Amino acid sequence: MATLSSSSASFRASSAVRRAGVATLAASLVLAAGCSSMSERERGTAQGAGVGAVAGAVLGSVTGGHAGRGAVIGGALGAVAGNLWSKRMEEKREALARASQGTGVEVQRTADNRLKLNVPSDVSFDTGRADIKPQMRPVLDEIGRNLDPNVRVTIVGHTDSTGSDAINDPLSRERAESVRDYLSSRGLAPSRVTVAGRGSHEPVASNDTEAGRAANRRVEIFLSEAAPQG
Repeated sequence: MATLSSSSASFRASSAVRRAGVATLAASLVLAAGCSSMSERERGTAQGAGVGAVAGAVLGSVTGGHAGRGAVIGGALGAVAGNLWSKRMEEKREALARASQGTGVEVQRTADNRLKLNVPSDVSFDTGRADIKPQMRPVLDEIGRNLDPNVRVTIVGHTDSTGSDAINDPLSRERAESVRDYLSSRGLAPSRVTVAGRGSHEPVASNDTEAGRAANRRVEIFLSEAAPQG
């Protein structure tokens, strides 16, 4: 009897997965069709809803509930989970993309819902120096402009492999500190900023070519939204 019950539960779960899978496939097709017009926030919501629908349908069926109702509930919860990227962060991403257009600065959303700017050497610093170039200032100005109080900033400096760690490690941190100091002069409290220098230890390209070394001489700036206090 226990074997029969187990088989029945497995059949219900399998059926739920198939039904939810059809719904998720349809949602995915809609997402793919509208992908070019969707914002990062909208894509996160849609993807979360699809995953939640599958989980909700399976749970509802296995526990004896209604698979369709479970899919609806799961989809709603998934949409919330997928929408951790807030409207404010999306607006800041769009503003930074506009401010950095044509500079070579890359603006993107990371997998853990942070806003990342990769600032190459052409825009950030001259070789061996930690003085901010004029081309970088409009981008930094946009970071500090109307920045939500819950957003924290992490700045990581990098160098290429030219020179020793004794030179590169402090230089990379000095570059991050220069960015912090500039943002502080524009009103961003230093307590909201974390700085780090990674020297040449995290290359993104080969140091065997000038192009590769230029790519490795960079500053990465991350914006993350902390939970509201109180």
